[in-house]
This record gives sequence, structure tokens and C-alpha cells, in this order.
Amino acid sequence: MPLRLSLIPHQLQFKFDARTSRGAMTTHQVYYLVLSESVDPAIRGIGECAPLAGLSIDAIPALLPKLNEVIDWINQSEMGMTDLKAELESDALEDFPSIRFALETAVLDLKQGGMRKLYDNTFSRGEQGIPINGLIWMGDKAFMQEQIRKKLGEGYTCLKLKIGSLDFATELDLLKQIREVAGPEELTIRVDANGAFAPDGAFRKLERLSRYSLHSIEQPIKQGQLEHMQQLCAYTPIPIALDEELIGVKESARQMELLDFIKPQYIILKPTLVGGLQASADWIDLAEKRKIGWWMTSALESNIGLNAISQFTANYEVSMPQGLGTGQLYHNNIASPLEIREGRLWYSGAVWGNLPQI
Repeated sequence: MPLRLSLIPHQLQFKFDARTSRGAMTTHQVYYLVLSESVDPAIRGIGECAPLAGLSIDAIPALLPKLNEVIDWINQSEMGMTDLKAELESDALEDFPSIRFALETAVLDLKQGGMRKLYDNTFSRGEQGIPINGLIWMGDKAFMQEQIRKKLGEGYTCLKLKIGSLDFATELDLLKQIREVAGPEELTIRVDANGAFAPDGAFRKLERLSRYSLHSIEQPIKQGQLEHMQQLCAYTPIPIALDEELIGVKESARQMELLDFIKPQYIILKPTLVGGLQASADWIDLAEKRKIGWWMTSALESNIGLNAISQFTANYEVSMPQGLGTGQLYHNNIASPLEIREGRLWYSGAVWGNLPQI
């Protein structure tokens, strides 16, 4: 049965300036891909293409033309589901990971009846929640303190702090204040530098951060500095998680070479950035064979993409908090059954909201 694909653009509006060491964001342009079969166009599978400017390899002017090319390619070729799955397993979209992720999601959704239930597992059935970290965004000290108080009050047992934009002494003071309230046996703390540290000063900063019993630090230095990162991972007093380092590393041989050379303690997987759900599964397989820990993180998708990542994550036995609590960032998110309760993400009995009108 021939497939039909259409596109709905949507500009997400942040509730506040979402700051990282790369700068602040106020909006996030995403595209919903709507897939149906000609036999029953009322049943629609939906996927989200949501590259991040300055980070995704496909956050480029060529993205929208490529999306339109894919739409024409599917609609004019009388392509069926088997054909599309084969294309997704090929390298045809390897330079456009966010499109591949959106199409993978749309295919899974359509196959399961277009109800946003992509997998049948304890999470999608509402039987079990996924542990998540509470994300503390960069800002001035008062803004970050208020976020910390709120997250602790909401029952989170793991916090992740974005660092690298404030004076380092101020960031250390924030960590000290948190530890005065909750010790490591009560609260796990992660930090994410987004590559903000200079290689020649990174180890000294890691030593100072280690006083606060941190679980890990994400991407202390910018990606691409492999020798420096290898040395940091070998001697670090805090476990290091690779994040941006994985972006654009598409071939399996290069992925193995990267992990074998750097030997990180953890990797962090964002399907929108690393090539989709199957690509994430491949990274997980490589990491587990090397005894490297991992967790999944959303990349500021709306609830459509977050739902897909969450249900995929629940296919694994995860006990470590995942980075999946980003759905509350936007004024105009898509209403969904996703709920956060006591530091866990749940799929509730609520109904999905409608996509925006074109």
C-alpha cells in the first residue's frame, strides 16, 4: 500500500531563555512528519524532526529542502512500508539524523495504529515510570538556586546542572549549597559543561568539582580534541560522559575506534543528534560490550519526540536516571500523557493533544 507523507512546521516557544555555554535559546523550530497509507489515511504515524542550531549536523539551510525532497520521494514513488524501512536502514539519510529519527518514529507509530504507542512495554502501558534527572538550567545564581529548590521539593533524587557560563567559583558555591542540604547518599548530582572547559585547565577544575561527590560530568572539553579527552578520561577524579563527541560519528568502525581510544566512563545518547533509534541501539550495543555505561537524553524535542525516546528507553532495563524531563520547557508543547511524578516520567491515561494547524 503506497505511503503518503506530509509536513507540519511548529515553532516551540521557551518559557525562559534556555542557556548553555553555547548561548541562549528562546525558540526551537521543529517539523512534524505525518505518515499514512492510502488505504486508510485517517490513521497517521507522527514523527518529530527537531535539530538544534549550533549542535545538530543537519541544523543547516539544506534541512527544509531535504525534508521536501523526502516528501516528494515518498509520495511520488508509490513507496510501501517495507521499502521505507529498507531506506531507513541504509545510509541514505545519515547526514540528516533528525529526519531519520522522525521517519523511524512515524513508521513505528503508523504500524501500531497511530496512537503514539510505539512499543509495548511497562512504560507505555503505564505500569512503570522511568527515573529521570531534574535539569537545572544556566542563569544567574538566584535563578539556579530557585530551580534547585523546586526540583528538590518535587522529589528528584538526581539533579543535573548546566555549568560553564557563571564564574567557576560561583558554580562551586552552588554545589556546596546543594551538598549542605543533601549528601551523596540522598541526592545524585551530575554536571554538564557542554565543552566549556579549556583543555589545559580542565583537570584542575575536575579536581575541584570532585569535592562535591559528583556522579559524572558531561563533555568537559569541546568535541574533537581526542587526545585531551582520552587523557582526561584516564585520570579524571569524576566519571566523564561523552555527549557532543558522538555527534556526526556515523560509521560503526569509527564509533568503535572512538570508544576504544577515549575509553569514557559513560556515553549519552540523543537520537535526534546521533541518527535515530536504531543508531542509538547500535551505540548501546558497542558501549555495553566495552562495559561503558550509558543513558538516554532528549534534545529539547516537544512531547512527540520525547515520547518516542522514552518508550524506546523503556525497552531496556534502566535503573540509572535518564535525561528525559524536557517537555515542560515550552509554552506551546503538544499536550500528551507524559507526566513527571516524584522524579520519574510516566505515561498516564491522558489523551494526546492535536498537532498545530498548517
